[in-house]
Amino acid sequence: MTKRINAKHKVDRRLKVNLWGRPKSPFNTRNYPPGQHGQSRKGKPTDYGTQLSAKQKLKSYYGNINERQFRNVYRKAMKKKGDTTENLVGLLESRLDTVIYRAKFAPTVFSARQLINHGHFRVNKKKVNISSYMVKENDLIEVKDKSKTLTIIEGCLSSKERDVPEYIQTDNKNKSAKLVRVPKFSEIPYPTLMEPKLVIEYYSR
Repeated sequence: MTKRINAKHKVDRRLKVNLWGRPKSPFNTRNYPPGQHGQSRKGKPTDYGTQLSAKQKLKSYYGNINERQFRNVYRKAMKKKGDTTENLVGLLESRLDTVIYRAKFAPTVFSARQLINHGHFRVNKKKVNISSYMVKENDLIEVKDKSKTLTIIEGCLSSKERDVPEYIQTDNKNKSAKLVRVPKFSEIPYPTLMEPKLVIEYYSR
């Protein structure tokens, strides 16, 4: 087991959810936190604890974004017009690594980030190797010609584990995708309960 996979499994158990909906998550059989006291931890969580847990879940789901980056996303959401909660998830879903994951060019957000860092994707015909790059509506995201036969991409496209959401338009033959529109919270296919309102409350304290 790689360190990356092992770390994701620990996240699942620490947060007490199958965060990415993976069939091999250890939380499916051990639905309690790791450690010798994992099964004996009890007590009603405080409001702060509930908000912190919601933030950790959302932050971890999107590839364990570091705290500085995540706080910056929150600040951008606050500055935008409209509902801050919708703005927050909309910004997270517009990240290049998220769009590539949603388009099924990568099995996880972590692997999407790695593929981007290695220069396997172009946005509007230009190479982009920054995973936090903000994709705009109808931007064309393509797998580079030399990367189209990568086993990880081929395997993910043929997988039946998850579907491409309606707000992502894909062309599997040419291995390209577009963000048709920024999704609403209700459209995002989270495999577990997410509470972005609590995340807003956490940062608004």
